[in-house]
Amino acid sequence: MSPTTLPESADVVIVGGGVMGTSIAFHLAEAGVRRVLLIEQDSLGSGSTCKAAGGVRANFSDEVNVALGARSLRAFADFAVRPGQEIDLHQVGYLFLLSTDEQVSSFEQSTRLQNASGGPTRMISLDEAVALAPLISPDGLVGACFSPDAGHCSPESVVLGYATAARRLGAHLVTGCALTGIDVVGNSIHGVRTTLGPVRTSTVICAAGAWSAEVGQYAGVELPVTPLRRQIVVTEAVAGLPDDLPMTIDFDGTFYFHREGPRLLVGMSDPSEEPGFHLDRSDAWLPGLTEAMERRAPSLLDVGLTGGWAGLYENTPDHNALIGEADDVSRFLYATGFSGHGFLQGPAVGEVIRDLWLERTPFVDVSPLHARRFRDAAARAEFNVV
Repeated sequence: MSPTTLPESADVVIVGGGVMGTSIAFHLAEAGVRRVLLIEQDSLGSGSTCKAAGGVRANFSDEVNVALGARSLRAFADFAVRPGQEIDLHQVGYLFLLSTDEQVSSFEQSTRLQNASGGPTRMISLDEAVALAPLISPDGLVGACFSPDAGHCSPESVVLGYATAARRLGAHLVTGCALTGIDVVGNSIHGVRTTLGPVRTSTVICAAGAWSAEVGQYAGVELPVTPLRRQIVVTEAVAGLPDDLPMTIDFDGTFYFHREGPRLLVGMSDPSEEPGFHLDRSDAWLPGLTEAMERRAPSLLDVGLTGGWAGLYENTPDHNALIGEADDVSRFLYATGFSGHGFLQGPAVGEVIRDLWLERTPFVDVSPLHARRFRDAAARAEFNVV
C-alpha cells in the first residue's frame, strides 16, 4: 500500500504523528495489533515534537509523572536496541536552580518521590551547582536539585525510530492527511473522515497535541487543551563549555539552556504570551530573555544568536496530561495536554495507551489523569513545569 493511500478500514486510527502518536503506533504494532493506521496532517514530528528542547527527565511533583518519566528514561537509554535508532542521548543530568525556600521544599518532596522509586535525584549545594554549570551566577539562589540520569536527546530521531519500527511491524503511517470528522452513532465510533477519504474504524486515539481540542469535538469529547507559543534560540559557539554540562533550569523564571554541540540551546516562558496557534517567531520575548541571562548567566550576553524557532505547548488547566478513554464514547482514547513534558514521557505513554486499548492493566495507574477530573473538580497540579 502506498504511504499516501488510506486503507478502507483499520482496527485503530491514531490522530497525530509526533512522538506520542508514533510511540503509540509502535507499541500497538509490537503487541501484534495488525491494522494500525496513523494519520498526520503535515509531516511526522512537524508539530510540537520537533520544536521541543529535547529534555528528558523524571523530576516532577506528581507521582504519576515521576513514574512516567522514569519509565521513559529507561526506554530512551535502550532506544538503540528497541525500537532500534540512535537518538543522540546525552545523560548529562538536569539541574534545577531554586530561588525560594518554598521551591526548595517542593523539590525536596519531589526528590523523595523519585528516591522512593529508585531514582538518583538529590538536593545539592550551590557550590556543586556552579561546579556542574560554570556559566551560572549563584546570586539570589538558595538551593539546587540535580538528577544525574536525566539529559537531552534528538526529538526528530525519536520520531524516526518509532515510525520506522512501527512500519516494519505492519502499521500504516500516512502524512499529509488531516482529520475532518469522526462518525459516532449512539456512543460508538464507526469511522473517520479525512482529506484523503474515509476509513471505517471503531477506535480513535487522539495524540494531536495542541490540536487535540478540535479532534475531541469531532467525537463529542471535551479535551481542555490550549495552545501556547514557546520560543527557543541557539547561540553561537561558546568557548569552554564542559562536555557534561547539564540541562540547566532557573526555576524561578523558567530560563534554561543545554549544549547543542559547541553552541547552547536557550529558552524560557513568556508570561505575556496569549494562547493561540502562533507559530511565527517574535522578538517581543527577547528583552525578558536578556534580563534572565543577565541575572543567571551573564557571560551569555556577549554571545551572539544564530537562529531559533517557535513551537506550541499543549496546556491543560492544571498542567497535567490528559490520558485515558472517554466515558461517553466507546473506544475514543487520548494522550495529550502534556504542558511541556510530552516528548520526554512519550515512550511510557505509548505503553499505557497500548494497554488501555488492549484492556490490560498499565504499569502505572493513570486514572488521575482522566479528562473527567475537570468535571469532577479533581484537578491535580504539576508544579515542576518549565
